[in-house]
Parts: sequence; C-alpha cells; structure tokens
Amino acid sequence: MTYCVAMRLRAGLLFASDTRTNAGVDHIASFRKMYQFQIPHQREIVILTAGNLATTQSVISVLNQRLHGDAEHLLNVPTLYDAAVLLGRTLKEIVNRDSDNQHGGVDFGANMLLGGQIKGEGPRLFHVYPQGNFIEATEDTPYFQIGESKYGKPIIDRVVRYDTTALDEAAKCTLVSFDSTIQSNLSVGLPIDMLMLRANQFDMAMKPPHRIERDDPYFQALRKGWSAGLRKVFDDLPNEPWFEVNPPAA
Repeated sequence: MTYCVAMRLRAGLLFASDTRTNAGVDHIASFRKMYQFQIPHQREIVILTAGNLATTQSVISVLNQRLHGDAEHLLNVPTLYDAAVLLGRTLKEIVNRDSDNQHGGVDFGANMLLGGQIKGEGPRLFHVYPQGNFIEATEDTPYFQIGESKYGKPIIDRVVRYDTTALDEAAKCTLVSFDSTIQSNLSVGLPIDMLMLRANQFDMAMKPPHRIERDDPYFQALRKGWSAGLRKVFDDLPNEPWFEVNPPAA
C-alpha cells in the first residue's frame, strides 16, 4: 500500500508521497513514487504513483523512453490535459499488456496523479485511473489522494481551501495527514517526498523533492504538537450530560 496527496491551490501545487511498498509483512521495501519531467523555465510535470509496483515502474520507464522519439511525449504535449491523456493511454497499455500475459488473479491496476504547469496555461492536476480515464481537480475539490487515503482525509477536508490556503499551510496539513495515516496503517511509512510549485513561476528549474526522514526535526515537532493538541482539545470538550456518574443507590 502507499499514500500520495496532490493539491492544486490558487497559490500553487503541492505533491507528497510516502516510499513504502509491501507484499506481506515479510516483504517491505522503499521505492520512490514521485517522478519529475521538466524543461527549465517552460514546463514542470510531476507524477505520483500507487498500485502494482511493476505496473507503475513500467509506465514511468515507457514515458522516459519515449522522450527521445519523434512521437508525442510529456515534454512536447501542448497542454497538461494532453499530458493526462498520454499518461492514461500509457497506463492502460501496460495494464492490458501485463494482464494478458499473467494468470492467478493478480491485480495489475494502478492509480496516478499528474500535475504541473506549462507556460501559457495555469497549474492543473489530474487523477488518472487504471482504465486510462481521468478527472481534473477543481476549486471545489482542490486535492486528490491515492492509496491508503481514509486516515488522512479528515484533516485535509477541514483545513484546505483553494482560495485561502497558502502552500506552507498546505504542507503542514499534508504532513499531519501523513502522520495520521502512518499511525493507523503499517503499510504507509517514512520517508516522505514533498514538492511544492508556486503558481505560474518559472524563474528557476524545478528542484528535486524534499525528503522527510524519520528523524526530521520539523516532522517530529509537528507530530508531537498535533498529538498533544488533539489530547488537549479532547480533554476540554464537555462530557455528555445524560450519563449519571454516581447513580442513586437502590
């Protein structure tokens, strides 16, 4: 299992992914799930992956191989919509190829998030499904999750707003979301890769993602502060009024 989050806000884009993969408790390893494609000062594209590891690695390999040909690829498509179409087509191609050659009920599916910005159009974000189709993030729904999403969803729903959430606040909320997921599901784990892109700014080449390790002081302070804050808020809430602590004697 894995956990990935991507957000498209007025302030820009945020991407985050864990690095844990597993095929049972005896087969746990770390693999990168965030991939970057860029032409400095012109386009910045990020892909997050979740699902069958062989499928996701094959898709990224094919996308990279085709960067050097004359056909359409991620570095020459005119829009991010076309990039999502290309990713969906490639994902469907790999899933169909591997499903036809294998038996035994193996799930070759994968979900991917693709986002970024191409000079001349605003930032965009897409969730691409194993069937090759996709949906786009909107102002009403400015974020997507793939993988083990249920534990980290409530904090994002309560905090993140397209118009008013700054990127640093989005990063803080995302890390709390990851901490909640890691606490409740052993199949999600550190390190976490995080990348932020400010909207419509192409002044510098896109940097590699920042990796948050287990001993990262900011992450440790954040998870301790969040845990203590939740405990305090819980203690301050009133108890229910209908239960008698000391019931009358019979």
